[in-house]
Amino acid sequence: MLWVKAFHIIAIVCWFAALFYLPRLFVYHAMSDDEISQARFKIMQRKLYRGIATPSMVATVIFGVWLVSYNIEGYRQSGWFHAKLTLIAILIGYHFYCGRLMKRFAMDENKHGHVFYRWFNEFPVLLLFAIVILAVVKPF
Repeated sequence: MLWVKAFHIIAIVCWFAALFYLPRLFVYHAMSDDEISQARFKIMQRKLYRGIATPSMVATVIFGVWLVSYNIEGYRQSGWFHAKLTLIAILIGYHFYCGRLMKRFAMDENKHGHVFYRWFNEFPVLLLFAIVILAVVKPF
């Protein structure tokens, strides 16, 4: 079980690192005005999303489900766990929305400015705080 927990934590760290950096790339991409920079950002975004973020998300979910399987009845009765699952579902939605934004950049159809992406970049931080507090403190 400890190996599963270790790999779950590693996957979480990788996933959040990607979710913190991808919107930052969106900020820089939205600010760029030359074709070379824009092409470079498209490549960086695609590689980060497909090569790190998505595999890390999948690994996080797989190891998380594996961990829950050790004590499924205990988790079913825990309010904090249901709240955590809700936040994880929102985080997965955020992940896929990042993918949608990345595709818009790839097609040169970005509709937002760099200020939007600066604020957008803060959302996973809030989720991280709440998820960790729920998992560690288990307030209810």
